[in-house]
Amino acid sequence: MRLWLVWGSLGACVLLSGCATTERMADWPRTGDPLIDGQTAIAHAPARDKPLWEDRTAAVAMRRGQYDLAKSLLDDVLLTIGGISAKDPNARKARSLFHGEARKTFHGEPYERVMAYYYRGILYWMDGQPDNARACFRSGEIEDSDTENRRYAGDYALLDYLDGFATAKLGGDGSDAFNRAQREARLTRFPPYDPRANVLVFAEYGNGPTKFATGEYMEQLRFQPGVSPDHAALLRVDHQVARLDPYDDLNFQAVTRGGRVMDYILGRKAVFKSTTDTAGTVALIGGAGLALTGNREAEEAGLGLIAAGLISKGLSALTTPAADVRAWNNLPEYLSFAAVRLPAGQYTATVEFLASSASTTASFSKTITITVTDPARDTVVFVSDKNQ
Repeated sequence: MRLWLVWGSLGACVLLSGCATTERMADWPRTGDPLIDGQTAIAHAPARDKPLWEDRTAAVAMRRGQYDLAKSLLDDVLLTIGGISAKDPNARKARSLFHGEARKTFHGEPYERVMAYYYRGILYWMDGQPDNARACFRSGEIEDSDTENRRYAGDYALLDYLDGFATAKLGGDGSDAFNRAQREARLTRFPPYDPRANVLVFAEYGNGPTKFATGEYMEQLRFQPGVSPDHAALLRVDHQVARLDPYDDLNFQAVTRGGRVMDYILGRKAVFKSTTDTAGTVALIGGAGLALTGNREAEEAGLGLIAAGLISKGLSALTTPAADVRAWNNLPEYLSFAAVRLPAGQYTATVEFLASSASTTASFSKTITITVTDPARDTVVFVSDKNQ
């Protein structure tokens, strides 16, 4: 009987060591259209994943010109970001030993939260609300946090530039924000503001970062930079040529985020998992040796060690230190902006995407229509190299 218990316990140890929970693949129907599939996912995915699908779907809606849909999705995302982890019971659970980080409501890393504010700011300006647009750009800078040394905190050059431009448009002094933008500019210097420019072109191109995990227990969150075939763009309209050079790089923003509070929590989880697993193994092996000695007292002590080993192995198996690798996976790499003056009328414009910032030959171009109904009111144009 004791021999059976010993070997049964060791078998249970093996099972506990190898057990892992996996979620069933999503079973909602797919059409291959990211806009339709995204909305279906929002309706059917777990509540914790809803903001993720809203982010992804909003980006597609922006690129297809379905701005009302993008606004409603981003408004919901920003409500979630505004209450970040405050009353989310799953966020508290994720900090415990036995619940994975991916079980909490998706808020995204700083660069992802910034992009929700950035897109919403564009849409506010499109609706003739540069004050609300400016508030979004400022909120985006606040979201760009660095919990380690703040070296890279609030360093989106374009957001500061747009902050100052909106201020200038509203009759204020945007020089402080302009100077911050120039200090932060790593890729391209900004042109001076032209408050009389009435056509504002927001451009994006390239592929943004994705996430993966490393470490013995996949507890270390890492970023895989996206690859961009385009590194600049030109806007041609009404005999004018405006450069759309990159001002911010989301790959850079992702990898310079600094440490997360969750990184340290997951690190502690990994240590606990490893320690309890090792302790359980030692106890089980030692207990098995004592239990098979034939000495009654030693056998009882051995069975006690086996019980303690099983408990320790069980705790190890239940500990979930894996990092959350859910990602807003259809973001661009580069963000750009240009402002031009156009009188009232309808214009056929081309945006030529260039293989390098020094190139003058387009590798890809898009034709867009710009309609200026009131030259005194800003006309906002959004253009992306995404073929969606």
